[in-house]
Amino acid sequence: MKAVATLSLSFLGWAALGQAADLPKFRHVTIDDQVKIGYGTAIADMNGDKKPDIILCDARNIAWYENPSWEKHIIVENLTTPRDHVCIAVRDIDGDGKAEIAAGAQWNPGETSDTAKSGAVFYLIPPADRTQKWTPVQLEHEPTTHRMRWFATPTGKFDLVVLPLHGRGNKGGKGDGVRTLAYHKPSDPKGNWGTTLLDGNMHMSHNFDVAEWDGDQANEMLLGGLEGVFLLNSTKDGTWSRRQISNNPTGEVRQGTGAEGIKFVTAIEPMHGNQLSIYTAAKGKKLWDRNVIDDSLDQGHALATGDFMGSGSDQIVVGWRGTRRTGKVGVKFYYPTNEQRSEWKSMLVDDNEMATEDIRIADLNADGKIDIVAAGRASHNLKIYFNE
Repeated sequence: MKAVATLSLSFLGWAALGQAADLPKFRHVTIDDQVKIGYGTAIADMNGDKKPDIILCDARNIAWYENPSWEKHIIVENLTTPRDHVCIAVRDIDGDGKAEIAAGAQWNPGETSDTAKSGAVFYLIPPADRTQKWTPVQLEHEPTTHRMRWFATPTGKFDLVVLPLHGRGNKGGKGDGVRTLAYHKPSDPKGNWGTTLLDGNMHMSHNFDVAEWDGDQANEMLLGGLEGVFLLNSTKDGTWSRRQISNNPTGEVRQGTGAEGIKFVTAIEPMHGNQLSIYTAAKGKKLWDRNVIDDSLDQGHALATGDFMGSGSDQIVVGWRGTRRTGKVGVKFYYPTNEQRSEWKSMLVDDNEMATEDIRIADLNADGKIDIVAAGRASHNLKIYFNE
């Protein structure tokens, strides 16, 4: 089993990293102990009060928790009974200071062909009082709907990008490619949503990330799956370029920023995997250099990057949900211990109280420090870890 290594620190300000006094300390607050699955989480201002709220996609309902009381508001229920809801996309796409929501449902990964039995995509229309029930509008979809996010386009608009787990008719990762679709929102959300195929090359694809890669107004995409990790970049004519970063089967993938703004990619490998890897660009090579910093995860299922320490570069948070390796579930925080960011250490954020299904991060209490939100499957909970 690979241990996350420690180096002696002695140069360029890195001596501070790794010292106990400099590591973040997290205060745990459970805001819901009746979660059924906790498939997906998001953080956004839902009511325009300039405070980030928490949104949860659970098996039978979608709810938001109002900051700072964390009062729960259930906005839809049982979209595809008896099949579960599985994902949400939450973002302010019209600039009014209040986030819009789309949802994925009818989770049935074993059915890869029949859209009547597998997958569903909904746009949710909010009422004037956003604490009340929202109106779902069902859209066309591929089978095995699994992940979705809002992406900023080069034209200044936002598309809903939906990622199935499998290609149509796929069995064991073989068959047609996964159809990653962009949905173009009409002025009337009950009208026709046009779609564009962004990628159809992966044969299983577990997750993706909304990336900020080149500083323009459009988002890029980091796409992870059976064939590895790819960076997709949109253009004004609606096409997407595709660059491969790794060829290792990937479950979770996130962008991070290192020293002097240099980008890195971190991934949990393979799907529901045991390895946490970091990729950095390698001059003259097509694929990026890989550094496995931990191989002791058990069903790693959640990943986030952010500067929790105020160091000027990102650290990593990982959650896992399996117990076969150590007998425990949890959340870990990883931080680099040398200037080259080639050596990393970790510390536990949650020791056996969070069977992590998803993680999001944001400054929830306006103290200038990034906090963690995690939802647990077997632990049936939704928790905030305040960075203090």
